[in-house]
Amino acid sequence: MPLPELDAEEQRILGVLLEKQVTVPTTYPMTLASVRTGCNQTSSRDPVVDYDEATVEAALRRLKDRQLVRIVWSDTGRRTLKYHQLLSEALELDDAERALVTVLLLRGAQAPGELKTRTDRLHAFADRGGVEVVLAGLAARPEPLVRELPRLRGQHDSRWVHLLGEVPEAAGPVAVAAPTVDRESVLSSGADARDERVRATYDAVATAYADQLVDELDGLPFERWLLTRVAGHAAGGPVVEVGSGPGHVTAFLADLGADAQGIDISPAMVEEARRRFPDGAYQVGDLRKLMRPTSAPGWSAVLAWYSLIHLAASELPDALAALARPLAAGGWLIVALHAGAEVRHVDEWFGVPVDHDVVQHDPADVAALAEAAGLRDIEWYVRGPVSTRGESTQRLYVVGRRP
Repeated sequence: MPLPELDAEEQRILGVLLEKQVTVPTTYPMTLASVRTGCNQTSSRDPVVDYDEATVEAALRRLKDRQLVRIVWSDTGRRTLKYHQLLSEALELDDAERALVTVLLLRGAQAPGELKTRTDRLHAFADRGGVEVVLAGLAARPEPLVRELPRLRGQHDSRWVHLLGEVPEAAGPVAVAAPTVDRESVLSSGADARDERVRATYDAVATAYADQLVDELDGLPFERWLLTRVAGHAAGGPVVEVGSGPGHVTAFLADLGADAQGIDISPAMVEEARRRFPDGAYQVGDLRKLMRPTSAPGWSAVLAWYSLIHLAASELPDALAALARPLAAGGWLIVALHAGAEVRHVDEWFGVPVDHDVVQHDPADVAALAEAAGLRDIEWYVRGPVSTRGESTQRLYVVGRRP
């Protein structure tokens, strides 16, 4: 079969069918309404669109006529028309190839690091190199299915694009010059080495960090509001802050009546917390190995308050799943991160030489990962930097509930 030429609506629809066949197989094939919803969702889509039903139905009809979609009848309940994609069969895609084509159809040109993260629910690539191998294979076909775009000035990584139709390029000098962030770069020397650098950094700055930030909530009204909600929701149930640093957030929750405790990877930070808040419970621990509390079947709330900011994008799904797993039914997970598209390196912090990287993340991506971890009723908030505190990044807060 010759390589099909797809317009924008056809690309989006086939991307949705490919995605949902893997991620929600119990509701696949898809009704017209569910295809439209998948096309118009605001997360994991670029650009975000607002197709009406007639547009989606007309595109599905075109795809059926070209034997890229098959119409089937629902085998239970009302006899409802449903749609099944045939593109993966027509192009003879294996699971890894199919995952990459799916995300390229849904989100346009992307770098290998982005593709590694965004295909996680479709196919688990071992590393970025695995993505690059599959892309090279797709590009080397007799009829290439993808191609590598020339790297633009200011970009740290090359991007890849599918060849199933025209993919609009971002317009305007700012968009063209915007760098593509490689959130996997923090793992260049391995996860263990990264963890040791993080621990060493916080140990080295613990006292100075605590002196400056221990009363920071006094000047952060949004954070106080959110933490007050958390304490009220917990209603005296057990709460844990993973990455508790000098202990001030955990202590704030305890003052509101929460049964709060903190864990942190840095022994020096734990010592600072115990010294400054002697009535609190603080211990050294790894957030990825969080256990259920001994006093209850699960945590009423788990806070990851800027404790995931050193993780690569590919590590976030497992980290969020590890934090959601020990929640009680109805318990909340609250995640605070830096929002953006950059990996910031710090050589000196509080006058101390360090080797420190902070990863910024896309809000919609984090919200989607929270949902993939089994959380529901997802809320997310982004606030601008508080200039009087010397902040230079947007702050992201994601809240989800375990059913």
